[in-house]
Amino acid sequence: MTTRGAPVELYAGVAAGGEGRPDRRTTYYSTLFENQVVTNVVVPTVTPVVPDVANGTAIVVAPGGGFHALSIESEGFEVAEWLADRGVSAFVLEYRLVPCGDDAVAELVTKMTTDLDGVHAEMNEIAPLAAADARAAVAWIRDRAADLGVRPDRVGFIGFSAGGNVTMRVAYANQKRERPDFIAPIYASVRGCDLAEPPAGSGPMFIVAATDDGLGLAGDSVLIYETWRRAGVPVELHLYATGGHGFGMKRQGLPSDSWIDRFGDWLTANDLL
Repeated sequence: MTTRGAPVELYAGVAAGGEGRPDRRTTYYSTLFENQVVTNVVVPTVTPVVPDVANGTAIVVAPGGGFHALSIESEGFEVAEWLADRGVSAFVLEYRLVPCGDDAVAELVTKMTTDLDGVHAEMNEIAPLAAADARAAVAWIRDRAADLGVRPDRVGFIGFSAGGNVTMRVAYANQKRERPDFIAPIYASVRGCDLAEPPAGSGPMFIVAATDDGLGLAGDSVLIYETWRRAGVPVELHLYATGGHGFGMKRQGLPSDSWIDRFGDWLTANDLL
């Protein structure tokens, strides 16, 4: 059995960089994403999804959505529930997003076909704020590890697409308190990331993508893999022939459907499950 808690705000006051922005957080079903989405996040939160019997491992889950939306179920709560069913304390992160209108997903798709440079500029502007939220989430868990029933040296981070970009940014956090012990960028984008030498003491990494990724992000996963491999940090890459982009926990009748099981194998091999 698992329990979904109430969202917890990550900052005591207004998050730095969010001054003057009204909170217009919206949840709706996107037919374009075929998933429930959250948009217009101004107040970053984590929502705990915890097991009855915790094994000491905690993982922050960062959904994707082009920094305009969060695929909150297939890349968020479904992942968190899978983890919690296996004893991991999961925390779904809602990080700050680009301000949008009533249908942020449709707006994103339109921008990507009419003004790609403009939408990339918007993403590059919001990404550092989202990364700050990720660092705050990791620190929040570590600071409350005893109360949460987790070990402060077993705090991980998994993120999808834009959430994978956030994952890579938090992997380079300057303060160890804000840096995860292990990470899993899933069909991540590295746009705007400086893939420098991993910080000393960086933990292992698990990577997943599909070669036929519709956004062309398979190469990003290879770059991430090579960066960690060259540094001598343990890294595992699963690059499926098919699966497209944004598969998350969706079932497509493809080998990529089982990626989460391979993640479970990896967690077990690293004494985290």
